[in-house]
Amino acid sequence: MALSRRTLLATTLAAPPLAARAQDQAFPRQPIRVVVPFPAGGTTDLLARLFAQRMSQTLGQPVVVENRGGGGGSIGADVVAKAAPDGHTLLFHNITFPTTTATLSLAGRAPHEIERDFVAVSLGAYVPFVILANPAVPAQDLKGFVEHARARAAAGQPLFYGSTGPGSIMNLVGEVLKRETGIAMDHVPFRGAAPLVQELVAGRVQLGGDQLSTSFGHVRSGALRGLATIGARRAAVLPEVPTAREQGFPALELEGWNGFFAPARTPPGIVARLQQAVADAAQQPEIRRRCEEVGAEPAGSSSEEFARMVRAQAARIRELVAAVQLRPE
Repeated sequence: MALSRRTLLATTLAAPPLAARAQDQAFPRQPIRVVVPFPAGGTTDLLARLFAQRMSQTLGQPVVVENRGGGGGSIGADVVAKAAPDGHTLLFHNITFPTTTATLSLAGRAPHEIERDFVAVSLGAYVPFVILANPAVPAQDLKGFVEHARARAAAGQPLFYGSTGPGSIMNLVGEVLKRETGIAMDHVPFRGAAPLVQELVAGRVQLGGDQLSTSFGHVRSGALRGLATIGARRAAVLPEVPTAREQGFPALELEGWNGFFAPARTPPGIVARLQQAVADAAQQPEIRRRCEEVGAEPAGSSSEEFARMVRAQAARIRELVAAVQLRPE
């Protein structure tokens, strides 16, 4: 029996065009580029390469990591925002994504917006963020550090906290801590985590912080002291260090993560294929072992779950950035 025009029209509107469906089924047709918006050698770069190796096997095409550092991650992110929405260019970013975007927006210089210019593909791993101090600082936790800071201020002694740059997570944490407690600290920005950790170990700055994997060895050796983690729960590999919320600083609670994004308008079928490849990688014993060695916890998710998490975190970070008037430089 022939279909009526109305039925035919409804069927046509409900189903993707044949060309689009064929394109989705043929994906990937070429190597996939994963842009890491930071220099090689850091935590995000390491995790991207772990996932890329397994995703290459699952997808049947090379998955190649490309480092495009600069601008607090905004340069590499902008490359992906402007790429063809065909699933062959991805962004692997972390918690600094909503922070940098918020600070650039406050300064009227944001080249892109997360929700407008990207589609969330999948969470890759949770990566705890730890607040650190040099062991010479007489404080065992964040509450003790605040007391130490007040004593130094009363004695007229300056106090310095370091971060990986203006607009970074530690810059935000430091400024929110100052606002919440009234302590005085001067900000010292560094060009990346390696020089920050080096200066912390040398004692030239008293407080700092970054993803746990950057400093894990120094904490274990006693060269640095973990004062607090800022996630909702204690880090599995550092259970003795309490969270900021446990110590009475709920405003500092921010979950550390790394995850995959694609350009906006990437077809849902392609996003689903990529999400499945990430989820498969997160379940591999060797990837789990390598992640745990650097304090990370692999955790694939659905695209919708990851989008909700990033959206909620971005809204909260925008509020904090506006409250302390954090600027990218």
